[in-house]
Amino acid sequence: MKGIEELAIFGGPPLFSEPLHVGRPNLPPRDGLLERIGAVIDRRWLTNDGPCVRELEARLRDFLGVRHCVAMCNGTVALEIAIRAAGLHGEVIVPSLTFIATAHALQWQQITPVFCDIDPRTHNLDVAQVEALITPRTTGIIGVHLWGRPCDVEGLERIARRRELTVLYDAAHAFGCSHRGRMIGGFGDGEVLSFHATKVFTTLEGGALVTNDDALAGRARLMRNFGFEGYDAVGYIGTNGKMNEVSAAVGLASLECFDAFVAANRRNYERYRQGLAGVPGITVLRYDDAERCNYQYVVTEVEERLTGIGRDRLVDILWAENVMARRYFYPGCHAMEPYRSYFPHARLLLPETERLAARLMTLPTGTAVDEATVDRVCELIRLVVTNSAVLEHTLGRPRLLA
Repeated sequence: MKGIEELAIFGGPPLFSEPLHVGRPNLPPRDGLLERIGAVIDRRWLTNDGPCVRELEARLRDFLGVRHCVAMCNGTVALEIAIRAAGLHGEVIVPSLTFIATAHALQWQQITPVFCDIDPRTHNLDVAQVEALITPRTTGIIGVHLWGRPCDVEGLERIARRRELTVLYDAAHAFGCSHRGRMIGGFGDGEVLSFHATKVFTTLEGGALVTNDDALAGRARLMRNFGFEGYDAVGYIGTNGKMNEVSAAVGLASLECFDAFVAANRRNYERYRQGLAGVPGITVLRYDDAERCNYQYVVTEVEERLTGIGRDRLVDILWAENVMARRYFYPGCHAMEPYRSYFPHARLLLPETERLAARLMTLPTGTAVDEATVDRVCELIRLVVTNSAVLEHTLGRPRLLA
């Protein structure tokens, strides 16, 4: 390991010759993948509810234990269609500590996202605060299973039943995770999955609405195909949200390797926990070992008072060394446009969101990262924290490469 004076920020070469990314794709073996894609090409059936899409939907239904899986072109469109199919309008309560697509999927349809603060222990919606935000215009709640850790689904659904609201879940992080022994996917009125290339399970681009509600699934299937009920018969407003056959083929091949992907993630996660143990001010988020988890996110909280160096400065240094750590989900949806202009005082109602958005940092993992690489990243972080006073004095304000 290089010394502090050899860091790239002082003119030395980066510790890693190639960038280490958060969410670099997990891919199945090439031969099996190309065989499936070749079969798609041979059939010349590339989209419009082909055999690969239908097989993938069936496999996912069985895996998640749900009645319906409606595969779509990406998770954002799946969320938009789920929102419309569920009849949401007016105002919908959501967390701000999430990817911007969660809020955009509502605003895109002229539905107002009402940002609720989070529980600092779980990073998910604070159920105690949800009910206070309900108004006569509220039609639903969208919970986000952040990092794959489930929301308080029982608490949210009690409120929803009492106030006659719809509950959807953005489960983009939570494929393959469970809550009280039950797979994420069957909670609320429906849950939306993302199969983007950065996710533990990928179809390159893709997503799905999974639900036990027959009517919701039926409307979503119409909506993803322009509202067609049959040949030359449109019975409902819709869009083009269909998944193509190549994406489904990638998904089928990836599903066969899913357990191996999770094993690699867990190996790296445990290695990070060991390697960062005892580093002042660096806390690695814990997962519940009693539940199924995909371990896709190695999440840390950086406490400047103890590290002697702020999260942003630390990210700046890691990027210089080709460790592409990320500030998920900075600065929070409420601090991005158009919401920053619509709700200029939202931060006053979101103290825990603001606090966490300034502290969270995720680290590279996945099948492209091995244990030796994790060890070097941990050594680098330890070196930086140990020499934080020197770095802060020498470097001045962070460049915020991230």
